[in-house]
Amino acid sequence: MEGLSLFLTVFLALVIPIVMARLRVTTVPTAVAEIIVGILMGKSCLNLITQTSQLTFLSNLGVIVLMFLSGMEIDFDLLSPKKHTRARKSESGKQVKPMVVAAFAFGGVAVASVLLALGMKALGLFNDVALASIIFMTVALGVVIATLKEKEILGRPIGQTILLTAVMGEVIPLLLLTIYSTVNGGDARKLWLIILLFVAAIILLRRFKRPYLWFAKVTKATIQLDVRLAFFLIFALVTVAEQVGAENILGAFLAGVVMKLLEPTQATKDKLTSIGYGFFIPIFFIRTGVNLNLKLLFANPQALMLLPVLVICFFLAKLPVTLTYMRAFNKRNAFAGGFLTATTITIVLPTLQVARKLNAITATQSSAFILAAVIVCIACPIVFNSTFALTPEDKIKEKVVIFGLNAVTMTVYQDLHDSWYSVQVLTCRKEKYDTYKSKVKNLKLFPDRKLDTLEAAGAFDTDIFVATFTDDQANLEVGRAAKQAGVKRVIVSQGKVVADTVDQLREEGIELFAFNNLHGAMLRALIESPAVYRIITDTNNALYDVVVRNSAYTGRQLMDWDFVDQITVSRIRRGDKWISPHGSTVIEPGDELIYSGPWREADRIHQLLSRE
Repeated sequence: MEGLSLFLTVFLALVIPIVMARLRVTTVPTAVAEIIVGILMGKSCLNLITQTSQLTFLSNLGVIVLMFLSGMEIDFDLLSPKKHTRARKSESGKQVKPMVVAAFAFGGVAVASVLLALGMKALGLFNDVALASIIFMTVALGVVIATLKEKEILGRPIGQTILLTAVMGEVIPLLLLTIYSTVNGGDARKLWLIILLFVAAIILLRRFKRPYLWFAKVTKATIQLDVRLAFFLIFALVTVAEQVGAENILGAFLAGVVMKLLEPTQATKDKLTSIGYGFFIPIFFIRTGVNLNLKLLFANPQALMLLPVLVICFFLAKLPVTLTYMRAFNKRNAFAGGFLTATTITIVLPTLQVARKLNAITATQSSAFILAAVIVCIACPIVFNSTFALTPEDKIKEKVVIFGLNAVTMTVYQDLHDSWYSVQVLTCRKEKYDTYKSKVKNLKLFPDRKLDTLEAAGAFDTDIFVATFTDDQANLEVGRAAKQAGVKRVIVSQGKVVADTVDQLREEGIELFAFNNLHGAMLRALIESPAVYRIITDTNNALYDVVVRNSAYTGRQLMDWDFVDQITVSRIRRGDKWISPHGSTVIEPGDELIYSGPWREADRIHQLLSRE
């Protein structure tokens, strides 16, 4: 029977996503579907899968890998002060600081969670205020990221704000859970030892920062040093966590954070995700459903009464998020965003597992919490997807600010793809403004080029900043200020190119655009390579540059792409090297493709390949 239970669990882990794909079930997270199937196959219904030592071991490993991957999901670029100290315009036109809005939103969640927990204790429904508060605060970061990626708004102000709220909803409850388990486990005096866990994480990060770069170069299919390092980090920090009296899930989470800070390649991330979500994590979710005993839950009137109360509390706890978002975004999207943060399953399950181990909660109460979390996880993505409406600003891939108005920038403004870029042109010359204001829809007049003026007016609130004054020194000053303000790409024009300046700008991460060099390069192309010149200037065909992010087209040979006959791939940039494409070339995540083709098809393919 032990072998049969393991076989059925692995078989269901294979079949569930296949069935969901065939039935086109996209609104319910796969984890929730796995828990529901586990309920049907476990002690609540058919009792075909029973508790075994093999399943227990694999399930425990699954929750550890789940927490590791949760730590790897945190985007530390979003937490950098440069990215969030400056305001960004939301779709409602308001100036938004995602970090500030998210902090206020989660602060409201924390207060609401404590009040709801106190209310439940006053009503005699659940007496552990600390445990209930922690559970109500949690947000399922993985579900939130997947939903935001599907809407393609991770880079927009509202997407960043929701994501930052979800990060706090995973990290803070996890830290509170560690304190809770240490105090309630009778080891309050060991609380200070948890600092050793963080010290160990820092030491591992510092020790493996340089070797990891070497690992990435020498790793082979039969060695996979990057994966071996990941599991070493997991077990090292889990072991330290257990030795100092902390929960092993905190150690696993910190291992994920360390791995993320090592800046692994996309290929490494994909391998670790495949191992986790391909095998270990589904076993954990299915076993969670198997262990639920709904017969006891429905036979217990008090526990049954707890279920609807918990569902309501999960939603009410996130009400401050909606109210905070409404001050920064339009009401419809604020409501949808607040509803999405009510999604909670990732931290709830490990939390209840810890609580059961401490005998702080009964099996029936634990079942009520899990079932309530499942109901919420089904409802929230459905409500978000049906309510959230993409605004024109949300649909724009990147925002471009061009400072300097002339014939070249006018041409660029008119020719940039309006489905990919939102272009704003700035000038401090009144005569230029009066001449072009009727032709340039998004033209703004500045009184001067002072950096304080630009910063205060939000000129650096952009993805790409281009400085094209006739004054080379002014371009350098403004470009450096934009880079310092955290702009992702900065391009400055120079009339006279000096070798030392080029090298210095390259070190600073600033791109150079030289008018004289450009004109010479185009003339040379016309003389030496007329076919290349025709490709660049052709109005019927397009020359595109795209970074492949869509996992559906990575790990496959170029000839296996269904649209490869519609385009011509000229070069592929992988890391710092250019490679010549062949039909057998396997495309890796992050590869940069230069290709050409009819502009309608090339446009569609660009959107398809760049989609995460």
